[in-house]
Amino acid sequence: MLISELKGIATNEFIEACINRGIDKLTPPQELAVSAGILKRNNILVASPTASGKTLIAEMAIIESVIRYGKKAVYVAPLRALVSEKYDEFKSAYPYLKIAISIGDLDSLDMWLEKYDIILVSTEKLDSLIRHGAPWIKEVGCFVFDEVHMLGDPGRGSVLEILITKLRRIVPSAQIIALSATVGNAKEIAEWLNAKIVESNYRPVELKKGIVLDGKVYYRDEEEELSGKSKIAEIRIVEDTLERGKQAIIFYSTKRNAEAGAEKIGKIVEEYIKEEEKEELRKIADKIKNVLSRPTAQCEKLAKNVEKGVAFHHSGLVNEQRKIVEDSFRNGKIKVVCSTTTLSLGINMPAHTVVVRDTSRYSEMEGGEKLSVNEVTQLFGRAGRPKYDKEGRALLIAKSKGEIFDLYTRYIDAELEPINSTLGMMPILRTHILAFIATEFLRSKESIVDFFSESFYGYQYGNIREIEDIISDILIEFEEWRFVEKSGSIYKATRIGKRISELYIDPLSAKWIVDTLQKKRDTIANLFMITNSIEMRPYVKVVEEAEEGFFRYREFIDSFIEGEMNEFGLYDPLKSLSTAYMLYDWINEKSEQEIVEKYSTTPGALHTKLTNADWLAYASAELAKIMHIPNIDLIELRLRLKYGIKEELMDLVRLEQVGRVRARLMYNNGIKSVADLKKEGAAKTIEKLFGKEIAEKIISQID
Repeated sequence: MLISELKGIATNEFIEACINRGIDKLTPPQELAVSAGILKRNNILVASPTASGKTLIAEMAIIESVIRYGKKAVYVAPLRALVSEKYDEFKSAYPYLKIAISIGDLDSLDMWLEKYDIILVSTEKLDSLIRHGAPWIKEVGCFVFDEVHMLGDPGRGSVLEILITKLRRIVPSAQIIALSATVGNAKEIAEWLNAKIVESNYRPVELKKGIVLDGKVYYRDEEEELSGKSKIAEIRIVEDTLERGKQAIIFYSTKRNAEAGAEKIGKIVEEYIKEEEKEELRKIADKIKNVLSRPTAQCEKLAKNVEKGVAFHHSGLVNEQRKIVEDSFRNGKIKVVCSTTTLSLGINMPAHTVVVRDTSRYSEMEGGEKLSVNEVTQLFGRAGRPKYDKEGRALLIAKSKGEIFDLYTRYIDAELEPINSTLGMMPILRTHILAFIATEFLRSKESIVDFFSESFYGYQYGNIREIEDIISDILIEFEEWRFVEKSGSIYKATRIGKRISELYIDPLSAKWIVDTLQKKRDTIANLFMITNSIEMRPYVKVVEEAEEGFFRYREFIDSFIEGEMNEFGLYDPLKSLSTAYMLYDWINEKSEQEIVEKYSTTPGALHTKLTNADWLAYASAELAKIMHIPNIDLIELRLRLKYGIKEELMDLVRLEQVGRVRARLMYNNGIKSVADLKKEGAAKTIEKLFGKEIAEKIISQID
């Protein structure tokens, strides 16, 4: 179907935006979506491969809602990077529409969003906006849920499921568009959503799936000899890919394997780098190396790899480094990326060849386990670039002839697994039930039970008796904890219960914080109060200080052992105390490298912990305020966590351009406060330390 044939059916704005981008024809799934009534406000579930045009299907519905019906549209995705990418796409295609992105502060109503036509948000941010009572939600005409297979994710699926169920009640007239490349039970999810189903195997770039063994690729109907000499499978595949002038992504099961892979592959890749590319790679490497105030060993390692045209990519990198790697791969500077599954979800970073080297992984909960068909299919989806390739390759590696058949059967010829609800767990339900009561969305046990019968869990299992029992237990807990009060059959959140829900922290973590706030605390105890929470998991390894501190902070730990967290199998005080000591080292100005080595962590993991700790310190200070407990120590702790500084530098970091490193240099050179900058000779000292340009910016801030 030609785009021009949509005249009179779709809006002129949508048709013009397509033509401006060189889109003159609908893909088969897009055509099916039109036939299914996407432009007639029908709910639609799209289950089709990566790069088949799902975003344009969503765009049809979004623009229809905004232009034809004068209603807002909201695009929801699980990853901040994915939300940002889609925001850029919409801004570019529709510069005249009011388009906003909101992925940050979970304790903000963001009233400014009311003025926008298209709003792009992360799943958690939209849930938070509803908890805060954002009034514009009822004006939304279309909700798009990208990567809807995340319903089955044990960590984040419940938020998505509750969010969809809630929105169907709050805005029953809104159109719902759900998108995924990996849904084994599309019909079941579509029936729950009261949606028309659009299923297609269409892919604009043919995807050849094969198994590699001894330098050969075994496809279904043919074999292919790989160029190159290496006997190591993934290196041989890289040699072959580079000979074709193409790029590759190789997926590993662990961060360590990804880094080791990049190290090995770099020796091959650098031989294919042109002279003019080497200087550009050096500049990229220099950026990556200097993202932190002082480079860590991991920064140095990544930078060295990038100079050779290869990079590793995993959650241990800080966000800025990940973005530089992604951008440099997209523009062809980096030839090979060795990644964990951090690249599995829909950000647009395709390659000609994708290799899933490891089909097993280890987790603390499950031990050794095989990747699912859905996961491997997601990884395969990164192969084949519509603008550059006529075909993509998705490859697995066999260790023997017999394993070829096993891998084919398990992953290539297998059906996608069904997505199952993850709602039926107490910790998950606890958070959502408090939010229902706090927002006065649901106020009785009966109405809460009725709500869950409308969830995907209720649809899948038909019987929610088990959840009903859990709901009863949770409501009793909330009364005991004084988060809610009951009058007859009606529940009402107390002031502290309402604030806990707004702060978007787990009620169990909140109970621990509320109890601990009432005790005498020093800095370590404050940090332990923050780290001994569900939000700070997983913890770092146990260090010697924590074993010694175990006895010093026994009063806190004993109450914890007797409390509810132990009851639900969340008791691990030594590890959470170790994590507290890690944060203590940070606020005492230990370098990232020292911390990374001591606690066997990574810069990315450290900065994620710091972000979470900042939020929990803020939440603790807010709860202390309600409880009429002095909170200045928590406010100061939050500042120290942000900058990684001792108390004596708190005044200096108020200045722009001054972080932990510059503040320490200033302090050690006699400038111990902002007031000291007015002293004679201070300007010369600053210029000597940081150069004329930075010195002028610092001095200009003095009254």
